[in-house]
Amino acid sequence: MSSTGNGGGGARQGGAAARARLRRAARPAAPQPPSGRRRGEPVGPGAAQPVQPAPTLAVPESGVQPGPRSRPGRPFPGGPADARQGLGAPPGGSLLDMLRVAIAILDTAGRVVLWSPAAEELLGWPSELLVGRRIEELIPDQEQVARIRTAVQDTLRHGRWAGHAELRDRDGLPVAVDARISLLVDGDGTPFLQVNLAEAAAVRAVERDLAVRDALFEQSPLGIAIMDTDLRYTAVNQTLAEMNGVALADHVGRTTGETLPERAADEITAIQRQVLATGEPVIDVTLASPVTTRAGYRSISYSRMTDRSGRVLGISGTVMDVTERYRAVAKVEHARRRLSLLNEFGSRVGDLLDAARIAQELASSVVPRLTDHSAVILLQAVAHGDDLPRHGHDRRTSLLQLGTASVQDGPEVEVMLRRGARITFAEDSACGRVLRTGVPELLSGADQLDDVTYPGDPKMQAAHDLGVHSMLVVPLRARGIVIGLLLVSRAGYREGFDRDDLAFTVELADRAGSSLDNARLYARERTAALTLQRTLLPQQVPQPTGVEVAYRYVPGSSGTEVGGDWFDVIPLPGDRTALVVGDVMGHGLRAAATMGRLRTAVRVLAALDLPPDVLLRHVHELADDLAQGPDEALLATCVYAVFDPGTAMLTVAKAGHIPPVLVVPGEEAVEPTRTGGPLPGGVGRILDLPSGAPLGVGGVPFESVELKIPEGSLLALCTDGLVESRDKDLDVGLGRLVTVLQTPHASIQAACEAVLDTMEQGREPDDVALLLARLGHGQAGTPTVGWTLPAEPTAVSRARRLVRAALAEWGVEDLTDTAELLVSELVTNAVRYASAPIGVRLTLGETLLVEISDPLPDPPRERHAAEADEGGRGLELVHRLALHWGARAEGIGKVVWFELALPGNESGE
Repeated sequence: MSSTGNGGGGARQGGAAARARLRRAARPAAPQPPSGRRRGEPVGPGAAQPVQPAPTLAVPESGVQPGPRSRPGRPFPGGPADARQGLGAPPGGSLLDMLRVAIAILDTAGRVVLWSPAAEELLGWPSELLVGRRIEELIPDQEQVARIRTAVQDTLRHGRWAGHAELRDRDGLPVAVDARISLLVDGDGTPFLQVNLAEAAAVRAVERDLAVRDALFEQSPLGIAIMDTDLRYTAVNQTLAEMNGVALADHVGRTTGETLPERAADEITAIQRQVLATGEPVIDVTLASPVTTRAGYRSISYSRMTDRSGRVLGISGTVMDVTERYRAVAKVEHARRRLSLLNEFGSRVGDLLDAARIAQELASSVVPRLTDHSAVILLQAVAHGDDLPRHGHDRRTSLLQLGTASVQDGPEVEVMLRRGARITFAEDSACGRVLRTGVPELLSGADQLDDVTYPGDPKMQAAHDLGVHSMLVVPLRARGIVIGLLLVSRAGYREGFDRDDLAFTVELADRAGSSLDNARLYARERTAALTLQRTLLPQQVPQPTGVEVAYRYVPGSSGTEVGGDWFDVIPLPGDRTALVVGDVMGHGLRAAATMGRLRTAVRVLAALDLPPDVLLRHVHELADDLAQGPDEALLATCVYAVFDPGTAMLTVAKAGHIPPVLVVPGEEAVEPTRTGGPLPGGVGRILDLPSGAPLGVGGVPFESVELKIPEGSLLALCTDGLVESRDKDLDVGLGRLVTVLQTPHASIQAACEAVLDTMEQGREPDDVALLLARLGHGQAGTPTVGWTLPAEPTAVSRARRLVRAALAEWGVEDLTDTAELLVSELVTNAVRYASAPIGVRLTLGETLLVEISDPLPDPPRERHAAEADEGGRGLELVHRLALHWGARAEGIGKVVWFELALPGNESGE
C-alpha cells in the first residue's frame, strides 16, 4: 500500500464501557456453512487451510458473474447476511448517499474488530466472516500486505495515515479506494485503528465536481447567486457582488429587496417567488439595471434547486450584463423601424401624382412613430403644377401648409396645424434660413422655437401651449431647389430629437421631394394636355336638320394622363350629318396632338362627301404622316356614320372601334318631338358591323353598312373608356349601355347623365367620349320633289320643264333661270356618260338643294375650258353660279348636288 500523507497524535484516554464494547465486538461469530456445501468443508478465512484468493472463494454454484462496482457485493454464503439480502439502501438525498464512507476498526495486530455495513457494500465481505480475522488475509498480494503493515505502523507512530490503496473484493476484483487510518485509544489506554475507506472513483468525481463548481462560481463572468427557500442569499460570487455594488459578506442572509433598490427589487423578487413556487425556470429576462450608478441592462435567469430526493433547497440564479447587446439589438430594431417607415412611405406615395395627397401622406407617416406633430409646407408653384422659381426664396415666397398630422386634437392643434393655411415667415427665421440655404436645423428650447417663423406667431404660441420642446425644420428638395419644408416636433415627456433623427428625417424628406416634384411635373403636363385636348375638341357642336345631338367628354382620372379620345359632328350637303367618335392609343401630350391631327384629317375628308368606308381608307393611308415620328406608328380606332334625314338612311363604318348602339322607339311610343323633347325609350341593340382594322394597322378592308332608321331612333357612339373594366368583358359594359338607353328619359341630355352614372368604379382610368344623336326625318313641311329620267337626250328638256314647274309652285320663280341652266348642264353630263336612269331631286329649305344622281361611280372633274372649246364649261358654271356644290357616292353611283340661295338671302346665311 503506497502512502500519500501522514498525520500524528490521537486520543489516549477512554472509558471502561468503550473497552468492553470493543472487546465484545472482537469476539468472532461462528460461521454457518453455506447452502450447497458439504458439512465439514472449510469455509471463509476461518478454515484451517490458508486463505485462497477471492476469485476461488466466491464463485457461486449458479454461475452468476460479478456485477459492476455500483452494485453491492454479493452476501457471504450462509450466515445471518443472507437474511439481509432483501434490504435496500436507506433512502437519502445527501452527499453521503452518493459518496459512502466504509468504516472498519482494527486492533494493533491488524485484526478486524468492527466491519460497518458500508464496508460490506463496498467490498462484499460480511462482518460475520471478517471480525476477528486479520485484514491481511483478504489480500493475497504480498506486496500489498507489506504496504498495509507499513500503514499500520505509521499510524501507531504518528496517529494518522492517509493514502490510496487497492483492495480485493469478495469476487477477487481490485477496488481502488481512498483510505484514512486514525489511531483510537479507549479508556483503558488500549489502542485501536479506525480505517475510513471510500471508492476512489467516486471521490475523484466529487472532487472534480467541486473544482468545476469553484471555477464556475469564482471565475465566471456571470453573476451567480444561490438562495434558500426564504429567498435569502446563501452564496454569491464576486461578479454579482460587483454588479450590485454590495460586498460579498453583505449579501449572505439577506434578500434581494434588502440589497437592491426597492423599485428594481420588487420585479426581481416577484420572478424569484414564481420560480420557487412553480419550479418553472425563467430564462433570459432583460431588465434595466437596478443599480443607478451603473446604468444598463441585465439578463436574469432563475431555476429551482432540489436534492436527490426531490426536496426543495432554494433557487439558483445567473445575472449577465447585456447592456451592449441590448443597445446593439435596440439599435438594429431602431434602424429596422426606420427602414420600415421609409418603405411604407414609399409604397403609400408610389402611385400618387397629387401634391396635396403626397404632403398629407408624408405628414401622417411620421406621427406618432417619429414625432408628435408634423406639418408639410409647399411652394404654391408645386401645389399648382407651375414651374419652379429660378430666384431665391424670401419672405414674399408664397407657401401653403398642405399636410398636417398630430397625436391629439384640440384648439391649439387647429391653430398650429391648419391645412391650407398660407405660411409667412421672417427672412432671418429658421424657416427662412432653411428655405434659402437648404440646410436642415434642429431646434430645442423656448428661445430657439420662437425663431421658427416670426415673433409673435400664433402657431408657435399654440406649440408652446402643447408642450413642444424639440423641433426639426427640414427642406423638401427637388432638382437642387427647395420646394417646401417638413416641420416635425416632439412634446411632453418624449425625448428630444438627436442627430440620428435629423439624418433620418432628411432622408425621408428627400424621398418625398422627388415624389412631390413628379406630381408637379405631372400636374403641369396634365394641365397642358387637357388644354390642348379641349382646344382640339369641338368648341361648338351644331344641331343639323333632322338630328338632335348631345355629348359628354370625361378626362381620365388624376391617376393617369389624358388620352386621345375625340368626337365630332360634321354637317354635310343635303342636310346630311356625319357623326364621328375615335380614340388614339396612348396618353399625354403626344396622344392629344395626334388626336388633333386625326380629327382635322377626318373633317377635311368629310368635306369631300366621301362614303364612310372610303373616308376611313383615306385616313388609314395618311397614318404615316399623322404619326408622331418614324419610330412611332399611328394606332387609333374610329367609327364614322352618315345620316340622311331625307331618305332616313344611316351609313356606318368602323375601324377597330367598339360598335354603336341603336335604340328604336317601341310601337306604343307617340310621335317624338324634334328637339328638346323626352326620349320614349324603346328596343336597343348593338349594331353588327364589320370590325375593320384600327387605323395604322391595315390588312382588313373597311366596309360600310346602310340601315333604314325609324323616326326618333337614338344612336349612341362612345369610346371604350365608358364600357371597359378590369374584371369584366366588353359585352357586359355594352349590355349595361343598352339597358340604360332603353329606358325613357326626360331629354337626350338626361340620357347622357344617366349613362355616365352607370360607369363602374373599377373601370380602367381612361378618357370617355359619348355622343348621342336622335335621328329624325327632316323638318315637317319641307318641300321635296324628285323624278327619275331615262338616259336619253330628251331627258335634258324634260328636266328643265319639271324644275320650272316645281319652282313656280313653290313661289321661287326668281331661281328658275339659274336652276334650269345648272340642271341642264348636269343632266347633259349624266346622259353623255351614263347608260342607266338619272335621278333629279329638289328640296326647298333654307336654300334650294338640287341633286342629280346617276349610276356612274366616277365623280365629275372640273376643268377650265379654252376660248375655242365648244364644251367643258358645265361644272365651271355650277361652281360660279351655285352657293355650294359637290359630289358624293351613293350606292353604286354618285350624286352631284348644288345649292342656290333663296331670294333675299343671297349670302346663304
